[in-house]
Amino acid sequence: MKFNRLTTLVLMAMVLGVLVGYACHSYAPSPEAAKDIASYFSILTDIFLRMIKMIIAPLVFATLVAGLAGMGDAKAVGRIGSRALGWFIAASFCSLFIGLVFSNLLQPGHALNVPLPDSAAGLQLKTSALNLKDFITHVFPKNIFEAMATNEVLQILVFALFFGVALGHLHSQTARSLVSTMEEVVHVMLKVTDYVMRFAPVGVFGAVAATITVQGLGMLSVFGKFMLSFYLALATLWLLLVVAGYVVLGKDIFRLLKLIRGPLLVGFSTASSESTYPKLMEQLEKFGVKPRVTGFVLPLGYSFNLDGSMVYTTFLAIFIAQAYGIEMSLTAQITMLLVLMVSSKGIAGVPRASLVVVAAVLPMFGLPEAGILLILGIDHFLDMGRTLTNVLGNAIATAVVAKWENAIDPVDAALAEREEVLPAPGEDGAPQAA
Repeated sequence: MKFNRLTTLVLMAMVLGVLVGYACHSYAPSPEAAKDIASYFSILTDIFLRMIKMIIAPLVFATLVAGLAGMGDAKAVGRIGSRALGWFIAASFCSLFIGLVFSNLLQPGHALNVPLPDSAAGLQLKTSALNLKDFITHVFPKNIFEAMATNEVLQILVFALFFGVALGHLHSQTARSLVSTMEEVVHVMLKVTDYVMRFAPVGVFGAVAATITVQGLGMLSVFGKFMLSFYLALATLWLLLVVAGYVVLGKDIFRLLKLIRGPLLVGFSTASSESTYPKLMEQLEKFGVKPRVTGFVLPLGYSFNLDGSMVYTTFLAIFIAQAYGIEMSLTAQITMLLVLMVSSKGIAGVPRASLVVVAAVLPMFGLPEAGILLILGIDHFLDMGRTLTNVLGNAIATAVVAKWENAIDPVDAALAEREEVLPAPGEDGAPQAA
């Protein structure tokens, strides 16, 4: 497996943070002195987190508006879109629920007792006071600029929903130009996100060094437990997706799994769903899915059906609460699940989108955003599993919707499998990392 440069730098920063933090922890004359030293490392963390917050509002707004406007008239979406979205919503809910259950059962962050960062220590952590009434009324913005200024993601989503649908219904040249502008804004924000993520090694170094300075090396075992617990949750979701596919497709689900082995491997090795898209579309057509269904459902799935990322968002959020010793009631956890269900649909396809989603949602529940940096050093390994799951979920979803639409052509299974093994003309087989 070939690591990209950013991943290598993040891992190096993590190791360096452990070494520097251990040295500071060992030579600090007192726990109070260790906390003072850690506060200076936390400056790097705070800067990185501020830049993450900086990109959230424009990224969510531009991505969602461009996607909705590009779909055009809602009537044109029709039956296929309704069925696809129904499957996506059900799969997303199951994924979030699995992440919630496994994080509570396995408790990967239990007894870690990371001290709250100074920026979050003064927050009033009233997670148990959350209720459905306050949640529903707070969703709707009274001022979109205020919502953007305070990174109220759900309020931004509501406004973007109205704005995007309205823009999609207008067919004037000015409206088309505005759609094109929003699409360009998405590209610009993706590039800005890439620039911000280049500072991730600095933020990781500061977070790890500060934590080890105060806590010592005892927390390192948490990383292994976190990865094992997370992949166990993913394996459960894989089984659920295959069973759901079997209910609709029957034994053909196993032929589909054979056909998409290549895209799954590419997605796992590159941790990039985008790198699998062309090959996955080709394999779905070999499975017999008609191009009109593949061309509509698969892109929609890449925006609204990121099952692996869904598991990760609830899993990571509860892990952060456990790591900081913050108790969350069942009501608060279910409310968080619903919030993530909605907010995660706004920035699909963004590099490290799961981290951005979690960073946006954590403040709503009084949880410190700095918690995401606890696992950023191993996020590449987690992202490999997330990507494989996303690709698997979208392949099954597309095939299921095609089955419902009677849009699967009969194919020669032996011929399809033989073609799947052979490289496509002009294809060198080298996966490209996003």
